[in-house]
Formats: sequence, C-alpha cells, structure tokens
Amino acid sequence: MLDHISLVVADLPRSVGFYCAAPAPLSIVKRVELSAEMTGTSAYAGFGAAAEMRSFFWIGTGSQPSGAVHVAFTAQTRGQVDEFYRAALAAGGKDNGPPGIRAHYHPDYYGAFVRDPDGHNIEACCRTPG
Repeated sequence: MLDHISLVVADLPRSVGFYCAAPAPLSIVKRVELSAEMTGTSAYAGFGAAAEMRSFFWIGTGSQPSGAVHVAFTAQTRGQVDEFYRAALAAGGKDNGPPGIRAHYHPDYYGAFVRDPDGHNIEACCRTPG
C-alpha cells in the first residue's frame, strides 16, 4: 500500500497553486507547508484528503527533477475526472490526454492526464462503470 509520494518541483509557490486547484474536485486539499528552516533541508507542501489529517502527496524544493513522474489520483466519479481536468488546465497544466475511457487499462477505466508546471504526468482516474 502506498503511504505517500513526493515530487521535486522547480518553483514551489507556482506548484502549490497548481496542486491547490487541480485535485480540488477530488477533495484533495493542502494540509501543511513546511519551510526549509523547519525541515533543515528543503521547503515542502503536503496534500491529503479533506476528511483526513495526514498528507499523502508532497511537493518540495531540492535538486532539480531528473525526469517526469506519473501520479494518479483516485476519483469517485467520472464527473470528478472531468472537473480535475478543467481545474488543472485552468491552473496552468498542459493537456496530456483528455477525459475518456482507457479500455486498454480496464473496461471501465475513465481517466484524464495533464502535465503539471514541472512536466510531471498527473492523472485522475475512476474505475467504476459509467
């Protein structure tokens, strides 16, 4: 089971803005921001489910990303996938695959893909029948 994931970003304030907007339709919210002074190394922002206290998705400063990472957030409905896609584009994300069925993954797999400001492939997906 995955506990958390962290991505290195080039511009933390820009990426915080993106991640406050793009996964909001999935009830994922910013839970905490930690300064480099607090951690002793790098600054971070942690995101998690609105109904929970823990952060499972982190972004932070540090060495420059060496390559794009793929992260998929779970959506409860196909409508949330559509909302994620619109919110991500409005927040500065770049289209990497509009909402739709991806039957090659699973007959009911409905997903949307965007590139975040650092080029990471960010997805929202729903596996329930439409």
